[in-house]
Amino acid sequence: MRNWILGTAAAALVISAAPAVAEDLTVITAGDQNMVDYVNNYLAPIFEESHPGVHVRAVGTGPGDAGSQKIIERLEAQKKAGKETWDSDVIVVHQKAAGGLVEGDLIARYRDDIDTGKLVTRANADKALGADVKGYVMPMFNSQTALAYNPDLVKTPPQSYAELAAWAKTHPKQFGYNGIKGGMSGVSFVVGWVYAFGQDAAMLENGPFEKSEMDKQADAFKKLKDFNQYVSFTPGNAGTLDMLSRGEIAMGPVWVDMFYSWQANGQLPPNLKLLLPKPGMPGQPMYYAIPAKAPHADLARAFIELATSPKIQAEGIVKKFNWYPGIDADNVKPELDDATWQKLFTDITPEELASRGNAFPIKAYFDGILETYERTVNN
Repeated sequence: MRNWILGTAAAALVISAAPAVAEDLTVITAGDQNMVDYVNNYLAPIFEESHPGVHVRAVGTGPGDAGSQKIIERLEAQKKAGKETWDSDVIVVHQKAAGGLVEGDLIARYRDDIDTGKLVTRANADKALGADVKGYVMPMFNSQTALAYNPDLVKTPPQSYAELAAWAKTHPKQFGYNGIKGGMSGVSFVVGWVYAFGQDAAMLENGPFEKSEMDKQADAFKKLKDFNQYVSFTPGNAGTLDMLSRGEIAMGPVWVDMFYSWQANGQLPPNLKLLLPKPGMPGQPMYYAIPAKAPHADLARAFIELATSPKIQAEGIVKKFNWYPGIDADNVKPELDDATWQKLFTDITPEELASRGNAFPIKAYFDGILETYERTVNN
């Protein structure tokens, strides 16, 4: 596989002329170790083949938002010190970090300068938890939540939050989720519930923040407290999948990539399926960005253009990790075999992903939703 990639994809995706002297392209990434390995072991050899003399080196800062915060602090320190060039060319950060990077003039606008920039269609490429990041970021991939269900136990699956609320009452304890503790799949479900039953989801997603808006969500939380009487609570993201695998619950919210990875490893029955209920559930991207004073900005743009090309998104993002691509899925489809496409996009179509793959709310509303849940639902 690697020889084929090096022999075709790399040759076809030469973005810029090879440098005359050896240069290091430094990528600093938040996230788990697999993010570092993906760059060093997969992307780096392909890019280096098409750019002789360039060496790509990835460094990790750790998982979660804390890893992204370390990158912000690193760039802020170099800006404050007045350095003419900084120590990284490409950064990979979580959605929560992107707004602060733009507002702090820590990253450069570049998306319109690369060919793959026009292949992005999801709103989270322009807005990150309410912050305007259009032009400054490219999604590396999209992590999406959805409802997993056992079709042997759920003959007619509910297609919306409203239908789910009615279904749970007639199938008590068959729906399971982890509330807002122990995993983000449960948090995503709760946010989706508020979007479905609350007021003005667009305001929650985009702002501006008005404290009075949280009062308008009271009916949604009242319905959620009633709904919780009929559900089973799971110990976390993995716990929901585990209970599904054992048949202890028939349906629950999951991360799509975890779902498919468990299925591929034989940890989930092969017949389990996914659906994205109306009006949608939130997901999160990881973003590629370029520091404002990157030492090799041209190479950085070329690297991100390669990493977000349809072929690399197909082979690296979809096949290796079961993530949804950062660019529009229809642009990736020609690069995927039918079996891979059918696995990832039959239950949830690209059209559903585009229309129902919601963003999480801006931070002030996000915090408000979690606080209100604890105060009014969990009491």
